[in-house]
Amino acid sequence: MKKHKQKQNAKKAVKTTENEQNRFSLGNDLLEAALKTKTSSLKVLNLYHFFPDKLNLYGDRGNIISLVKRCEWRGIKLNVIEVSTTDGLSLDDMDMFFIGGGSDREQSLATDELQKIKGKLKQKIENGVPGLTICGGYQFLGKDYIDANGNRLETLGILDFSTVAKQPRLIGNVLIKSKKFGDIVGFENHGGRTYHSFDTLGNVEKGNGNDDESNQEGLLYRNLIGTYLHGPILPKNPTIADFLIEKAIEHRFSAQAAHDWMTALDNKLENQARNSVWQRVKNG
Repeated sequence: MKKHKQKQNAKKAVKTTENEQNRFSLGNDLLEAALKTKTSSLKVLNLYHFFPDKLNLYGDRGNIISLVKRCEWRGIKLNVIEVSTTDGLSLDDMDMFFIGGGSDREQSLATDELQKIKGKLKQKIENGVPGLTICGGYQFLGKDYIDANGNRLETLGILDFSTVAKQPRLIGNVLIKSKKFGDIVGFENHGGRTYHSFDTLGNVEKGNGNDDESNQEGLLYRNLIGTYLHGPILPKNPTIADFLIEKAIEHRFSAQAAHDWMTALDNKLENQARNSVWQRVKNG
């Protein structure tokens, strides 16, 4: 009888130990899951898309889709804030921004709104917040824009450069050799010739770029990119997309976070698309 009770007590002790171990293991699993959830919730960036209803020529919205997906594939949530008015707008949580292309009229309307936050936007650019500006969005960051009729249109004057509209329009596919981003392909359709002394995206191999004289395309200042390339530019040129994402992470979090979060992606399809365009345009 005594031995029987001892066996029962021993079994209870073993069962209790197993239960405690299971609870401990479950606790560890819950803790690990909680930490993963917390880490994931921290991987959030905000992209300000200025005036998508007015500035969306030639599929420029595809640049937003590319940025969202390349963040998503890395476990990063990219919130897209569409800005249609700047009244009372704070840029405190803006991690990157996008301004697309539009007609002179639409661009002027957008510029009137952007004037209200010009100082804030300039400060963000100077502080290293990355931005992508396309065609008119690029031109109107400068100090001067002279239209085809010789009228001086109001611009933001954030950077010291000028654009003058001339004939003929510069239309067609563009190939760029870039030291920073490698081969770049895109499509241009603009009458403006932009003149500046800033760094550029690279040398024009085919097409025109900033003007029909310099063989240079775009502008690179701190982490701001200005370009005439539609297409949209980012899906076929993922190194530019990743540059914007990486700089946004660095600015909001740290260089270490950017290093950890920017895991390599399989760019096989993107590279095939770019290489196909390059060869077709080069040999055409």
